[in-house]
Amino acid sequence: MSELRTDRLVLRGWRESDLGPWAAMNADPEVREYFPDVLTGERAEASAARFQADLDQRGWGWWAVEVQATGEFIGFTGLDPVDEGMPFAGVEAGWRLARAAWGNGYATEAARAAVAFGFERVGLTEILAVTTATNLRSQAVMRRIGMTRDPADDFDDLSVPEGPLRRSVVYRLRVEDQRPVRR
Repeated sequence: MSELRTDRLVLRGWRESDLGPWAAMNADPEVREYFPDVLTGERAEASAARFQADLDQRGWGWWAVEVQATGEFIGFTGLDPVDEGMPFAGVEAGWRLARAAWGNGYATEAARAAVAFGFERVGLTEILAVTTATNLRSQAVMRRIGMTRDPADDFDDLSVPEGPLRRSVVYRLRVEDQRPVRR
């Protein structure tokens, strides 16, 4: 399994010590604002186990993210094949950080590392990112890492209950359009 390092972060496999903070951040309604619900501790733990299994199996996926200087677990970022049933296929980049880690540029820094890994090591030719139409902070990260949106790709995510979270946007970055990565 690959571990990635940036100037300030380590993207790594999941540890037992991550489970408590992971469960706490997924129980936070602000962190989960753009999801249909918060996660129970059991569901959060199960997701971390799935993430680690994917990392073990293919060497990439949803990495745990820690601050290098302190060793503090702050969330996750990475790459994962798009869920079946979506109106498109491919590999998507994603991130989710604990509220205390917001506003430090960590999501952008971690996402850049994951995207660079996807292009350079996995050999992807395009990486997607998907979020709700109302999640402007996540869309800002997508733009900062060089992704662009075509409104023709927007869709209603039928796995989400009717309401403001159903409308989703898709951002894309092709390997030939990526900007040089600042590490």
